[in-house]
Amino acid sequence: MKRSVLTRYRVMAYVTGVLLIALCLGMIAKYVLDLGGAADFTQVVSIAHGWLYVIYLVVAFDLGSKAKWPVKKQLWVLLAGTVPTAAFFVERRISQELEAKVAGAEAPAPAEA
Repeated sequence: MKRSVLTRYRVMAYVTGVLLIALCLGMIAKYVLDLGGAADFTQVVSIAHGWLYVIYLVVAFDLGSKAKWPVKKQLWVLLAGTVPTAAFFVERRISQELEAKVAGAEAPAPAEA
């Protein structure tokens, strides 16, 4: 597996996670604090998160298929983008797990004499 597959996943996990936290803060500002302008902010962030979550799903599925994960683990990673802050924790765990696999794939083959 190439490092670029893991890097794409990591970027999309962070982007999705940040947008989801921003959406939650916007919802609190809109419904709890009744702040003006929060409705527009929430609308923009929710649309951005929705579209970028679809990209996250594609990237995470690609990573899972190349890492040959079982279905249960794949679903766990795919759903991480729907729970605020979960994407950060899942991304860290997956990255630590796959770093060795990526490093082993990129290691040059020993030269034969």
